[in-house]
Amino acid sequence: MEIVCPVDAQFADVIYALLCPPAPLQAQGYFDQLISKRQTRGIKVEQNGDFGKGVFADKEFKEGELILKDQMLVGAQHIANKMDCLVCSFCFRFIGSIELQIGRKLYLQQLGVSVNHDECDMEVEEEDNFADGGEEDDSSMENGEDSGACASTSSHRNKVELPRGLVESLINGELKLPLTENFSLPPAIPCAGGCGEAYYCSKLCAQSDWETCHSLLCTGEKSESVSSEALGEFIQHANETNDVFLLAAKAIASTILRNRKLKATCLEERGKLKNVLGRTVSSALFEAWKPLSMAHKRRWWDCIALPFDVESSDEEAFRAQIRSLAFSSLQLLRAAIFDNECEPLFSLEIYGHIIGMFELNNLDLVVASPVEDYFLYIDDLPSPEKDKDGQATIIALKPIHKGEEVTISYVDEELSFEERQALLADYGFRCRCLKCLKEES
Repeated sequence: MEIVCPVDAQFADVIYALLCPPAPLQAQGYFDQLISKRQTRGIKVEQNGDFGKGVFADKEFKEGELILKDQMLVGAQHIANKMDCLVCSFCFRFIGSIELQIGRKLYLQQLGVSVNHDECDMEVEEEDNFADGGEEDDSSMENGEDSGACASTSSHRNKVELPRGLVESLINGELKLPLTENFSLPPAIPCAGGCGEAYYCSKLCAQSDWETCHSLLCTGEKSESVSSEALGEFIQHANETNDVFLLAAKAIASTILRNRKLKATCLEERGKLKNVLGRTVSSALFEAWKPLSMAHKRRWWDCIALPFDVESSDEEAFRAQIRSLAFSSLQLLRAAIFDNECEPLFSLEIYGHIIGMFELNNLDLVVASPVEDYFLYIDDLPSPEKDKDGQATIIALKPIHKGEEVTISYVDEELSFEERQALLADYGFRCRCLKCLKEES
């Protein structure tokens, strides 16, 4: 039996308007204004034929030169990676201290939690959407199909008994390790809402996250969510199924909060949009949705790659199951942060397209761990200073000529042609870059 979301029928025209791709001139104006506001030099966004939008060099770039540095629209640390490291919930800097990072990791290991990474991975979607394009865009992406599975396992191999109280002393700062003063980290500032889950590197990051989306997604006493119980259930569901739902929640929460802020400045008085069903919708909602409207979107259950272990004869059932999973998540999110004036955002069509946007256009960022740097330093190995500020950064790996498109690779370019094409199949297109065309022929 096919799932029916009543909001889809109730707000059909509004949903269609929200999901309708912006006109080329409107999109061009948006990106031109964004580039000017960010004071980004040397790049421009243009339509790239059948490939959607592309980023092109507006000047000559030398190898190693900074091309772009910009804040993210929404980002989230992978669920499993939270077991490995403590980072700012807004800018994703490592926080606390080397002792806290090591002690926390040892504590979780003692609890039997699997810790598999030495680096901090983050799923992000860039606010400027410079990496966004059509179905065959050349930007780096993260396949969200199983990235959210939190598969914590117990392992008793090579288990070392630690001295009693050692871990606690590291966590509470009583025990200092040698030379850690050379690797100072920002203090871990807890969420003011009292959730005990989000920590920040500064009050500025804490306030920015609260105003951007966390005020609606905080499970603490000061949360502005409709139901903290439903919010907890939503988060648990995302942790157990797919953490892409957490990104979608941030996208919706940030749109709701932008809408409220715009209404507070009386933007809605500049005009109303009225659909054929007779409903009047504030123009503030469409303005709040604009950053998301610029991104390429397809419904999640339509664009997700068919897993290798699913037969083609079972594809329809598989996609129906994915749609059902999204609907279950949406119902929990609706109960948690519903906003009457933004009700169209809680349609399954909108939710599916938001998740599909992340499915096709995520950037998976890897931030080098200062704990690893510390141990390299102790081993007397070179450890260059790193300036981490939580922004997405693109550096030229080769000279880029004026008018040339700026691209980033989806996969390891050293893999064989066949291996690259197999990995790229998850993203719904066949690569036709110069390297692939040359090797294919």
